[in-house]
Amino acid sequence: MIDFHTHMFPEKIAPKTLHFLSERCKTVPFTDGTPQGLAASAEEAGLECSVALPVVTNPEQFDSINRFAEQYRDGRILSFGGIHPENEDYKKKLLYLKDHGFPGIKLHPDYQDTFFNDIRYKRIISFASELDLIVSVHAGFDPGYPDRVHCTPAMAAEMLEEVQPTRLVLAHMGGFLRWDEVEQELVGRDVWFDTAVVFGQIPDEQFVRICRNHGTDRILFATDSPWSGQKESVEYFRKMDLTEAEKTQILGENAKKLLTL
Repeated sequence: MIDFHTHMFPEKIAPKTLHFLSERCKTVPFTDGTPQGLAASAEEAGLECSVALPVVTNPEQFDSINRFAEQYRDGRILSFGGIHPENEDYKKKLLYLKDHGFPGIKLHPDYQDTFFNDIRYKRIISFASELDLIVSVHAGFDPGYPDRVHCTPAMAAEMLEEVQPTRLVLAHMGGFLRWDEVEQELVGRDVWFDTAVVFGQIPDEQFVRICRNHGTDRILFATDSPWSGQKESVEYFRKMDLTEAEKTQILGENAKKLLTL
């Protein structure tokens, strides 16, 4: 089993970072936010691997965040790289990430204060696709930015139509708390959805309907740890009204194919 959407931070900043995010988002973390905490959580949940998604919140963080992420290439944690839309010479930076073995990149339109249909994201995703990098993006509402959604299903549809990315993953089942729009704009398109922090938020019937109509081969199990429990999410998902074959796909087979493991 693979968790396709998790977060971790260096030990020295993890307590401060989790406190800030917990206060901002009015939520309580399930781990201490460190790599060790993530690995222990994954082991308890029976997960073979957690994909860590670092968020570059300002252009100057590119080097430090990716140096930290580069330490996690195998074992229980596999980290993507991060890039900011304001990074100059984005092609050079994406080539750096590709050359250093990162399987993909993480984008967070809310924390990067950029709408997803911005030309800078389109350029980054277009070149990332040329390099065969996976692109994971936060989609839909974010509790840290309650007044504005920077990646709506309509913006994601525009990206799919104009850029035609090869391996785009829209987190939170295509758009957190915007699932009616996801069904209208995105279901059936050439894109992956992950299940990060949606259990108990999306109606179970709608979750199953989206999985089936979109294709269970394009759904990736994910938790957004530390913002939901990995063990709890596995247990919740296993109770869904899906076949065992469909659950096996979502819990790991799809991720292995996408990661070419």
